[in-house]
Amino acid sequence: MNEWIRREDERLLTGKGRYVADISVPRCLDAVFVRSKIGHGLLRAVDCSTACEVPGVVGAWAAADLADLPPCAHAAAVQQDLPPVPHTVLAKLSSDEAVVGREWPALVKERVRYAGEAVAVVLGEDRYRAEDGAAAVTFEVDPLPPMVSPSDAATDSTQLFEGLSNIALRGEAGAPIEDTVWQEAAAVVEGRYRQNLLMPTPMECRTFLAVPEGDHLTIWSGHQMPHRLRREMAALLGWSQEQIRVIVPDTGGAFGSKSASFPEFVVVACLSVELQRPVRWIEDRLESMMVATRGRGQDQRARLAADADGRLLAYELHIDADVGAYPHLGVGLPMQTAWMATGAYATPQVHATLRSVLTNTMLTYPYRGAGRPEAVTALERCMDTMARRLRIDPAELRRRNFVPPESFPYATPTGRTYDSGEYARALDLALETVGYDAWRAEQTRRQADPAAKPLGIGLSCYVERSGGEPGGLHEFGSIEVAADGTITARCGAASSGQSHETVFPALVAKTLGVDEHRVRLIEGDTDEQPQGLGSFASRTAQVVGAMLQHASQLVIEEARQRAATLWDLPLKEVGWSDGAVHAAHEGSAAMDVSELVKATGQLRVEDRFETGMAFPFGTHVAVAEVDPELGTVQLLKVVTVDDCGVQLNPDIVRAQAFGSAVQGIGQALYEAIPYDAAGTPMLGNGLLDYLLPTYTEVPPIEVKDTCTPSPSSPLGAKGAGESGCIGLPAAIVNAVVDALRPADPDLLQMPLTPDVIWRAARAPKQEKAR
Repeated sequence: MNEWIRREDERLLTGKGRYVADISVPRCLDAVFVRSKIGHGLLRAVDCSTACEVPGVVGAWAAADLADLPPCAHAAAVQQDLPPVPHTVLAKLSSDEAVVGREWPALVKERVRYAGEAVAVVLGEDRYRAEDGAAAVTFEVDPLPPMVSPSDAATDSTQLFEGLSNIALRGEAGAPIEDTVWQEAAAVVEGRYRQNLLMPTPMECRTFLAVPEGDHLTIWSGHQMPHRLRREMAALLGWSQEQIRVIVPDTGGAFGSKSASFPEFVVVACLSVELQRPVRWIEDRLESMMVATRGRGQDQRARLAADADGRLLAYELHIDADVGAYPHLGVGLPMQTAWMATGAYATPQVHATLRSVLTNTMLTYPYRGAGRPEAVTALERCMDTMARRLRIDPAELRRRNFVPPESFPYATPTGRTYDSGEYARALDLALETVGYDAWRAEQTRRQADPAAKPLGIGLSCYVERSGGEPGGLHEFGSIEVAADGTITARCGAASSGQSHETVFPALVAKTLGVDEHRVRLIEGDTDEQPQGLGSFASRTAQVVGAMLQHASQLVIEEARQRAATLWDLPLKEVGWSDGAVHAAHEGSAAMDVSELVKATGQLRVEDRFETGMAFPFGTHVAVAEVDPELGTVQLLKVVTVDDCGVQLNPDIVRAQAFGSAVQGIGQALYEAIPYDAAGTPMLGNGLLDYLLPTYTEVPPIEVKDTCTPSPSSPLGAKGAGESGCIGLPAAIVNAVVDALRPADPDLLQMPLTPDVIWRAARAPKQEKAR
């Protein structure tokens, strides 16, 4: 194969990728952690003595053996995906206050708070010997009652931290709604929804390799935010940031789960420095399923009011969010749900309240969509319920309530300001693509045939936020031109599969007017690029791309200035085209920028560039056939129409949309984390217990788009990587509800397993609404 779609493809698809586990370092030790299988209890004793006698084991330690081991750095004060002072939040506790007295220990000292929490660590000459040593560690845990539901934990008398409430944070967005609004509305619908806990499940689990060199430390990790990791590791060790270098090699996915520091990182880094030997931790799949970050996990109560014509009057959402056992990065994450509660509609009054609740589960972190899928699912399920109540077609109800294009920028009741949107255009394209009227006719035909399997059509219109929050909408970078014509672009991002290596050189090349093969990208290395924020919140095209375009324009201006000086011409008489400077008068010769560098010296520019928030949107449609006897759901057709503004590479955007749609299908139909009576995830058989959609479960998915440029970025781009996780789950659930029409639609909660479907199919039916 001579041509690859992406630059990365040849390396990654022919086995030449270099991941942390592939890096060979002399005298490297492997770390294995000993973990509690009980989700909640008091740690009475840990005995590592026998482990230390296992051949090939260098050492084994419990918390008591590492008195100076710091707790895991909490992210509340330094995270980039939430503002330092949350706007529109009336919080009784700030994120910092939520952490005080609830620090996350690197190794358990007295109390186990989630299944899989590490009580000891063993280092071996290789992974096999370290595993043997870990099997020899003994410990005792006196069980305590586990709490694995946020609503239950919020009212439970058991406290995860003595003297402190299990509610770590309270917040709200929008203003309270008067009772008269609900009393006078022509229709009010209510719903209770469970946003199931999910696992990001990247192909590569978490990785961390620490290599000490005296008073310096090099860290190799598959990570989304290398500069943040450097900052937090330096703070934990009491070092300057200049003493630590973080390198992100090839990374096998992240989806938000590799954006912070973790207890294992702290232990490995500290032991590496103490022993002055390299130490590596490679999380395996079963370990990851026990202790890697979770996503979603909300209990919601929603209420929607409309007048007799279907015009929305008010929407109210209450959230009990499972943030796990410690208030780390996820404690403020539910505010994303609250801020986005307005959705795509011009609802006059919207009010969202939340409680971030501590439970005996692994910590909740951003996972592809990060708060926005939860907002969309609650609102869009209410919209379909309202459509049935008022006997209005679900598509028409949405169309009547969209924020009109002329209203942008649109200030929502929950504190967001949407940048641009043509919501009806996306809806119309989705309905046309799926063949909406034909499917409605088929549904009517089946309803008249008792032998036919029920069929439903589900819609979901979404708005999300991309780029990050104020204070995190900038990026750093540089562009350097060498005398041989090579152009090197550097940025503070780090790819985990987003195709940076293809997209960013092409963008720089287009701006400079040169062949893209002249441009190479360096990222994910804190020595090469000293400052940076990273890759999260669908920000790289919108923010990092804009920064690289800006830096390219600075190169052009610097080159023109140099040429003007060299040729003794006014600046206005020097132009730039196709990677070369030239005098403006007719017939003048052009000088390639590489020749200019030879004549005038190194050409390098670096800068910081900031954009604004953007708000991608779209409409997703699912057509589902339900077998009431088997409880199965077959998706006959899925259509996604997304608007992410100007696309830098349409092929890659479509691939992102398709991949996120598959993950959205996973949440709607398959993925769940069941717990036993001890608070232990019942996932002993790995991915046989935690079901992911495979090739055979993926239905026909038609990906389309509209383009409404964002005024917040000079590229006009918005985030594109999370749409399927945000919009599609609600469309699938709405399709199944539309097929079965239970009198109580709340019976259908994700994931829609055969058991859930079978029971809902036997529940009383709603009267025919159309």
